[in-house]
Amino acid sequence: MAVEAPVAAKSTRHRATTRALTVATWNIHGAIGVDRRYAPARVVGVLREIDADIVALQEVASEQAHENFLRDLERETGFHVAAGLLRQRRGEDFGNALLSRYPVQSVEHLDLTVDHYEPRGAIDVCIDIGIVSPLRVIATHLGLRPGERREQVRRIIAAVERDSPHPTLLMGDLNEWFLWGRPLRWLHAHFNEIPPAPPTFPARRPVFALDRIWVSPTGCVQRLVRHSSSLARVASDHLPLVADIVI
Repeated sequence: MAVEAPVAAKSTRHRATTRALTVATWNIHGAIGVDRRYAPARVVGVLREIDADIVALQEVASEQAHENFLRDLERETGFHVAAGLLRQRRGEDFGNALLSRYPVQSVEHLDLTVDHYEPRGAIDVCIDIGIVSPLRVIATHLGLRPGERREQVRRIIAAVERDSPHPTLLMGDLNEWFLWGRPLRWLHAHFNEIPPAPPTFPARRPVFALDRIWVSPTGCVQRLVRHSSSLARVASDHLPLVADIVI
């Protein structure tokens, strides 16, 4: 597991007051494409196309099955990599990872497991983006059942409200099929973001907006689009969701 070690706080003297960033979230399906081939090089290729500053990944290849995946990703892209719980169940990979061009100050893990359902979690990371305040990034992949997702969103919002001195970015695959489902309504109410998320699943003919990006404070999102290159349409069953933001 590759996690950037905490670094000492830097002086705020001469630091910028705003920062323009490109951020993205992408469910990479364990680096298995729509052709059912395990091809991590395609994941790297799409990340280079996007050229984002911060990327949340879901369904990351587990250490059990592909122990070098994150190390190879770090080497190939130059990102700092923070990993969440990586597991394999029934031959499928799932887990979260966060990639950042900026130094990672701290990494915490939120437990989002509900009852007897499969383990779920979120990575809660503070990143030094070179402005006075660090950027807090929460990256997650919610469960498959409505009641499970409602409880998970409650926990995420509670964590944000407990400790929210910094600008906050929430990204991930919410698995929410219903446009007006309670988890989405709660998150929209909390973050108050306006741009509607485009469909990102399935990759070859997107119908469902399962992948989401929210930013606090309000008004930070300048552009929100899906990345639908020919490589992205085959590299995973989801397309990446990309946002230009100003913090």
